[in-house]
Amino acid sequence: MAAAWGRLLRGPLAAALSRACSTGAPVRAPSAAAQEVQSSGRGRFLLEHAAPFSAFLTDSFGRQHNYLRISLTEKCNLRCQYCMPEEGVQLTPKSELLTAQEIITLARLFVKEGVEKIRLTGGEPLIRPDVVDIVGQLYKLEGLKTIAVTTNGINLTRMLPRLKEAGLNAINISLDTLVPAKFEFIVRRKGFHKVMEGIYKATELGYRPVKVNCVVMRGTNEDELVDFVELTKDLPLDVRFIEYMPFDGNKWNFRKMVSYKEMLDTIKQQWPELLKLPCETSSTAKSYKVPHFQGQISFITSMSEHFCGSCNRLRITADGNLKVCLFGNSEVSLRDHLRSGASEEELVQIIGAAVGRKKKQHAGMFNISQMKNRPMILIEPALMSFLRCQDAPQNHPNSERWGHTFSHGLTLRPGLPKQMGKAFMKKKRTGQLFLPRSHPKQQWSTKTGILQTHLRNFCVFQKDPDSTFDTKCLEAFAVGRVSVSKEEGPGSELCTRDSGSCTKVPRASDSLTHTDEEGRAAMVDVGGKPDSRRSAVACAVVSLGEKAFGMVRQNQVKKGDVLAVAQIAGIQGAKLTSQLIPLCHNIPLNHVEVSLSLDETRFAVVIRSSCQTWGRTGVEMEALTAASLAALTVYDMCKAVTQNIVIEEVKLLSKTGGQRGDFLRI
Repeated sequence: MAAAWGRLLRGPLAAALSRACSTGAPVRAPSAAAQEVQSSGRGRFLLEHAAPFSAFLTDSFGRQHNYLRISLTEKCNLRCQYCMPEEGVQLTPKSELLTAQEIITLARLFVKEGVEKIRLTGGEPLIRPDVVDIVGQLYKLEGLKTIAVTTNGINLTRMLPRLKEAGLNAINISLDTLVPAKFEFIVRRKGFHKVMEGIYKATELGYRPVKVNCVVMRGTNEDELVDFVELTKDLPLDVRFIEYMPFDGNKWNFRKMVSYKEMLDTIKQQWPELLKLPCETSSTAKSYKVPHFQGQISFITSMSEHFCGSCNRLRITADGNLKVCLFGNSEVSLRDHLRSGASEEELVQIIGAAVGRKKKQHAGMFNISQMKNRPMILIEPALMSFLRCQDAPQNHPNSERWGHTFSHGLTLRPGLPKQMGKAFMKKKRTGQLFLPRSHPKQQWSTKTGILQTHLRNFCVFQKDPDSTFDTKCLEAFAVGRVSVSKEEGPGSELCTRDSGSCTKVPRASDSLTHTDEEGRAAMVDVGGKPDSRRSAVACAVVSLGEKAFGMVRQNQVKKGDVLAVAQIAGIQGAKLTSQLIPLCHNIPLNHVEVSLSLDETRFAVVIRSSCQTWGRTGVEMEALTAASLAALTVYDMCKAVTQNIVIEEVKLLSKTGGQRGDFLRI
């Protein structure tokens, strides 16, 4: 009777009553129980702030925890670079994971104490075979108002009808990019189209809103903010931009975090009329809406403006440990107590003690990036993102786009709705697929490989004392020719054929520019140079051998699509050049393009990269780094097939702009 009375009260006296019941002590009058509760600081707080909620789920700061997240599995069908540490994770033996019955037992206990919402996470929860049965049993729990799931969306289209019938009434889908090739690079698997189909399936089945979780990282996907907002125009989505957070294995770096205010400023440049929406006290999100759009956007400000003061969440890991704080490494095994025969009242006591120890904010640690915690994959997948994280250049948010072309057949699945197709532009004559909001302004001549934009209407006469070339001109385009001339005098001449005029270009320096007067390494001061348009083109060749080449051509390499991943790696490499080459300047790139083609005569992958900027120094190193990183990625993905791989012909093909004039390798 006393135990029932304690559960029904769900007020400040419940703790004392349940404690008395579990120890076999006689039940005292409320006044005596109140005196016992008052003996602790937490008890005094509860008496002063009486609320119709379980004392066991109320911490010493008065936060009432009515939201429980349960991880169903540690396994996942993706290998996200953010979620999954580079060296992988050691999975818990199946016998040590919670069974379906244990999950329901614990869920029933929490719901009795006041939990109203349960979210199923992972790993990837939808790969657990009995997930539909678990949802169905949770639906029967009296008092539970919301059953939600956070998923990567790969299996969602197939399973959602059954999950909805079982009682699932809320969905979060993790998606960090709208670029198929970048998606494959991030998650190390194919599946972009399946995720998009899952999103549309959820909207078709009436889920309102469908929440899309996007972790934003500088140098990786902050340039897609506007594209994600565009998705809410015609779809009832809540796109949730999440600040990048530290977890064990993701090598978190503060400079990769894009703050809520920076994201908001970027979006307001496109939609200054953006409206702020009201939110609940315990909400983790700051919500906004573009007028007349069906959906909305939200920001999860875990780092810049934490919401610890209103936190109402608890977590149970797949192996049965209770985590009272996502950022904390303190855990209590409910599984062990459950399997040792602990009574319901004893479990409640254990839970209450853990909740009572919850810190005020971020696990009580001011420098949370130094904490030791589980990898994200072993907690939940909601924050799936990327790169194992070297420092990213602090460029302007819109200074560069993933403006590259796909030359190996990344096309949209015909079955996708029309809205999806609007995000992409296909150039009819070449069959090349351009990414949203990219503006390719240069193309290669199929005859010569010369950059068309910068070589129209002029010839380059390059002085080279050691050259054996005769004076000749290479047919590049109908509008201009490129020639090499052996002639006397310093420097080179830049001439237009139509006018016959020539401009002297300073010859190369006779001394090293990256050393000071005493011979020590030094960065060149470019402060006095004028801004100008600069571009550079580089190449590399990776000779694979017949077997590996055949597997790349047929896309049979186990690690994934070699060409797609190498393409993204090359673009990323260009953006990180100043981090890798010590004396390079940090340049805001306007455009990066990396293309890969297959040379069957040499069993080789041929890589070309080009970079553009408007600035005071050139982008030759950015182009060379892009080609090199793409080549190394091809090597890495194919080395399991053969070690007889050769990277060769890494070289600069051309460059334009700057005081020393243009360069073209003939």
